[in-house]
Amino acid sequence: MLAKGLFYKTYGLVFLTLLLPFVNSTTTRVRTSLNNGWTFMRTTKDPDKLAYDQRPDTLGRGNITVLKSWVLPSANDFIEDPTKRYKRPESNLTVDIPFVQNGFDDSTWEFVNLPHDWAIKGPFYAGDPVVVGGGMGRLPSQGIAWYRRKLSMATADEGKTVYLDIDGAMSYAMVWLNGNLVGGWPYGYNSFRLDLTPYLVPGDNNQLAIRLDNPTDSSRWYPGGGLYRNVWLTKVSPVHIAQWGTYITTRVVSTDSATLDLVVQVDNKASNTQLVELATTIYTFDAATERVGEKAGDFPTRDVTILPDQKQSINSSIKIRNPRLWGPPPSQAPNLYIAITQLSADGKVIDTYKTVFGVRAITYDANQGLLVNGKHVPIQGVNQHHDLGALGSAFNIRAAERQLEVLQDMGCNAIRMAHNPPAPELLELTDKMGFLVVDEIFDCWERAKTSSDFHLIFPDWQEPDLRSMLRRDRNHPSVIIWSIGNEVGEQTTGVSGAAIAERLHNIVREEDPTRQVMASMNAAQPNMSFPAKLDLISLNYQGEGIRDAPAYSHLTTGIHTPPMYPAFHAKFPQAMIFSSETAAALSTRGTYFFPVTDGISAPVNDSSGGNSALQQVSAYELYTADFGSSPDKVFSSQDHASYVAGEFVWSGWDYLGEPTPYYSSRSSYFGMIDLAGFKKDRFFLYQSRWRPDHPMAHILPHWNWPDRIGQVTPVHVFSSADEAELFVNGISQGRQNKTAYEYRFRWDHVVYQPGDLQVLTYKQGKAWANETVRTTYPASQLQLTAERSVLIADGLDLSFVKLEILDSRGDLVQFADTAVTFSVSGGAEIVATDNGNPADLTAFSSKTRKTLSGFALVIIRAKPKSGGSIIVSATSDGLSAAQVTIQAV
Repeated sequence: MLAKGLFYKTYGLVFLTLLLPFVNSTTTRVRTSLNNGWTFMRTTKDPDKLAYDQRPDTLGRGNITVLKSWVLPSANDFIEDPTKRYKRPESNLTVDIPFVQNGFDDSTWEFVNLPHDWAIKGPFYAGDPVVVGGGMGRLPSQGIAWYRRKLSMATADEGKTVYLDIDGAMSYAMVWLNGNLVGGWPYGYNSFRLDLTPYLVPGDNNQLAIRLDNPTDSSRWYPGGGLYRNVWLTKVSPVHIAQWGTYITTRVVSTDSATLDLVVQVDNKASNTQLVELATTIYTFDAATERVGEKAGDFPTRDVTILPDQKQSINSSIKIRNPRLWGPPPSQAPNLYIAITQLSADGKVIDTYKTVFGVRAITYDANQGLLVNGKHVPIQGVNQHHDLGALGSAFNIRAAERQLEVLQDMGCNAIRMAHNPPAPELLELTDKMGFLVVDEIFDCWERAKTSSDFHLIFPDWQEPDLRSMLRRDRNHPSVIIWSIGNEVGEQTTGVSGAAIAERLHNIVREEDPTRQVMASMNAAQPNMSFPAKLDLISLNYQGEGIRDAPAYSHLTTGIHTPPMYPAFHAKFPQAMIFSSETAAALSTRGTYFFPVTDGISAPVNDSSGGNSALQQVSAYELYTADFGSSPDKVFSSQDHASYVAGEFVWSGWDYLGEPTPYYSSRSSYFGMIDLAGFKKDRFFLYQSRWRPDHPMAHILPHWNWPDRIGQVTPVHVFSSADEAELFVNGISQGRQNKTAYEYRFRWDHVVYQPGDLQVLTYKQGKAWANETVRTTYPASQLQLTAERSVLIADGLDLSFVKLEILDSRGDLVQFADTAVTFSVSGGAEIVATDNGNPADLTAFSSKTRKTLSGFALVIIRAKPKSGGSIIVSATSDGLSAAQVTIQAV
């Protein structure tokens, strides 16, 4: 009988230690992190005359050896038609590559641990023209890089199958072992596996070498560069559960019972036919304590005969009683189960495979929207790019968890992975925390958005990239929708574009018929052929209308459309409709410009909420990109169309790259939360809508305007209340009620006087929430606050420490932009600093950082096995210093 086990975390992933006395660990699956002990070299020159294939940026590199024919066979497991699979060239690669040889001296290379993003340390490229501009984050992500490390093969491992598992490598990854080209994977966001078995030799001297090649103009946002996700070595018996080899679905779900369907794919790498026994047991899984719980059921045990070098899929079903359903909080709970699948031969367990999943039912209703377990759940979602701010693209589980925690505090319940597959651990977090997820694969198809983006490899890799993502992610209960593309150029190309959409849609339904398929549309119209090939109608900006408000009438470029929800709903009355991107509102945290538009939405420019000299956008949260709309305008359009399932706002957090409207900056202005993780005013506007039962009131702007005494200074309040009264120095400025299609309280004629600004709010006639903002005294002191006072000393765990500039009364001085120097003592290091200012080109590694609107951030990491007290200090000329203590355990 299977006893209870414990989950533990290593290198950011969750593993299972099972108390199985009858399992010999030397004969079962072993997965080992390869994150530590690499040497690394990156150059913008051509060190090796190699390329996956010719690209626009390789044409000037002279004679190069193209390795595409050796890499394409890596895709074969994800190409359904055997006749279309690739055959590896029979001849060995003859080109001399010193970096892959055992005897190469890499002692002068940099020593790094993974996940690693080579570009994030900077420096930023300033000015224009530069090789990497604002669109890609002004960081040196371009170039060719090599990573090297040794692998060991114990005598006990002879006869096993050994795989290299890479969760993400940016980009055009190619892998050598002991001088042999094993294979690779071009798309930087996909996870992939390579079989190292034919190239390993016993001992500790197996040389692994990985080449990456990041083009310029490869992305519309910051891609990062490097082995930026986890890397693993997986050792298994020749007969084993295949890569992502289990698929569990649920049907006929209720609180009384649920039917579970299981498909297990078994892979036989042995040279002879194998007879094995397959058994799977289901247990509850407590995500909070990370413990395996009580047994919920057993799938029927099956005897399986597998021919040599073949895979075989085995199907079975069970019904479980009183299932603990997975659903999004706060109305539901994200309960999880774990399936333990074992293969046995001759009475001995030879492989054990674990699958975490959830029991839930999803309904996509054209009129009611999304139903989870029969209950309506409005989609209150955001779009998230893959970078982690000052940490770059290098995945860190605590940093990702922090992003989700802040979003959840706002009332967000859904994430669209824009515009690529996420790190596997991010989906583990969304499962655990109860977020709904749109899992997206491509930003472009055949039609380019940049000169060296995915369109170059789409013809060869569309199927394997898509199938591999689907197989990796389809057991995650948080994933509710598959997206096959974002604003692809083919949406308006008629029959040809629709044919690609249909082909990709059909691949998805082959791999997972339980979820519906979308592709985000910012230009396709209801009468075009493209949307007819999709299950869902997902609109980017069209739902609320594009450039249709009065303030946008002067814009002569770009489309002008009214709100398109009604037209799409009329054309596709059976399809659920929602917005996969809304708003594209812009702001710089804590920054306000005058006059303030008297409308509900306006495009930003130097006479409307913007200051191009400072590269800042007013945080009255009324200003947008030319194609965008304010939150208020979006809310109104959705409230006029009750059938709309919800929205994914562009964007949740600011991200590196795409700094509309100021491309001389480094990072975006779109977020409700800035790059450092500080909440913008817009955060509270969404919180007031998404958490209507949460008492809150938020005043803007700050109340320090010495140059505006006697001048009109509008005051806005974001609150979940329905009534509010504003006071300036105790004098009422009027009591207001929110009327239909109003989402903020506005007192646009307040005359500024120093002192106190107070709002009292009410809901259904009862006192609700109050807030006071007052004119501050001069800055006098610093304050440090650690969001976590205890760190795990594993070299991975992080504490995000907030720096505030305060006056003598302890009030935040919101207009303070002051240089602060950070230091740390004890067994820890400063990983990065930031302030959330998109225009700040100071390297993230700098220990000195100017505050933005009174805030700065320092990120602390405990060194492995350090322990003890960590003291973080901050100093600034003329201000009292600050310290905070963190314990490393």
